[in-house]
Amino acid sequence: MLSLGNFAVVGLLASIASATLQIVPGGTWTAKNTGKHIQAHGGGVLKVDNTYYWVGEDKTSGSAFQNINCYSSTNLVEWNYVGALLTVTGSGDLGPSRVIERPKIVYNKSTKKYVLWMHIDSSNYGEAKAGVATGDSVCGKYEYKGSMRPLGFESRDSGVFVDDDEKGYLLTEDRKNGLRIDLLSADYLTVVSSTYLWKESIEAPAMIKKNGVYFMFGSKLTGWDPNDNVYSTATKISGPWSAWKGFADSGSKTYTSQTNFILPLGDNAIYMGDRWVSSNLMRSTYVWLPLTLSGTTATMKNSVNWVPNVASGSASSGPSETSYEGEAAELSGGAKSVACTGCSGKNAAGYIGGSTTGSAYFASVSSSATTRTTIRIKFLNGDKSQRFSDVSVNGGAAQTIAFLPSGGSDPDSSSLHVDLKSGTNTVKITASGTGWGPDVDRLMVPSS
Repeated sequence: MLSLGNFAVVGLLASIASATLQIVPGGTWTAKNTGKHIQAHGGGVLKVDNTYYWVGEDKTSGSAFQNINCYSSTNLVEWNYVGALLTVTGSGDLGPSRVIERPKIVYNKSTKKYVLWMHIDSSNYGEAKAGVATGDSVCGKYEYKGSMRPLGFESRDSGVFVDDDEKGYLLTEDRKNGLRIDLLSADYLTVVSSTYLWKESIEAPAMIKKNGVYFMFGSKLTGWDPNDNVYSTATKISGPWSAWKGFADSGSKTYTSQTNFILPLGDNAIYMGDRWVSSNLMRSTYVWLPLTLSGTTATMKNSVNWVPNVASGSASSGPSETSYEGEAAELSGGAKSVACTGCSGKNAAGYIGGSTTGSAYFASVSSSATTRTTIRIKFLNGDKSQRFSDVSVNGGAAQTIAFLPSGGSDPDSSSLHVDLKSGTNTVKITASGTGWGPDVDRLMVPSS
């Protein structure tokens, strides 16, 4: 298991007893009520009471604007699709072939409105504007107010920050001049003045404040390709700000991701990043990792999986796992063992679903406790679109799980959130509908 730095670590046995629902960085992340990979790229999260709302870009059909989607969760792992805050219109800023990126929501306590800021652009990125919309509920319909170049400057990647005194700020990348912090009006709907400018070329801004220290995170300018992201700190939002420095392992390219949001969790935070796949944006995934903030220092380590605990505001390492080979499952219908050079046993369970309704049945999956947890399904999918499977545990109702295109010979992970019982469990994987399911390399089942 990988260490999570200075995060408060929950005892694994206690964690298992309650739940070990895991975040799997870079894996397929299925929404509970749609059975499809979550489409909320370049997004952010706003907590209202005990519910988290994740708002981001829909990339199902590529880079052009489709929807700004909203999902909800109470545990940061299992998400339900709620609806689209904004969707494509016949013309204008929200029209066909437009670019709308980096949507972020804040709540204005004086107007009692939710305020949504975003990057607005033409398909060739020639406009470089910021747009704003308002809503009466966090995940309801929003009224688009329009777009502008803040204070006359270009605005590309953007974010929003609300300080302890309720002053709001737009974080915006001005390609010609640098990264800006701009003060918003009292209703958060317009930009009124410049607060700070970094002359370095940094995009993808995200800010958090801890113990009087402001942390600004961002990415260097390498297009869709990842780089070693950086951060800067200050004790006043107007500066002076420190020199930029890295917070993840040097050369890791921020574990192949780009910053989009920093979410508070207890005394520390969660780094939310996008793992972009420019050739097929639909299959871009999310890299969420625990981020340790200490004094003026931010550090982050990679992890295959980890467990957030929203009640205690802590994170623990992912539990140890037992592996169950796909080709060793009971294969029926047209399912059969297929060669897979990148798989653990050089074989996988293939031909699941399809016209022969193939299935893979794992008859002896062991759990040390009765708990709700996450099974990682290691798989390959060579298509350009998602595949789907219906998965039933212990003979219960099937849930649909998505499997993104793998993009290579190495298996990827898709998360299956299930109720296991202490002792022996069964897992049956079939296709969803008439299509093919994935080639299943193995199941990775918590065994701590």
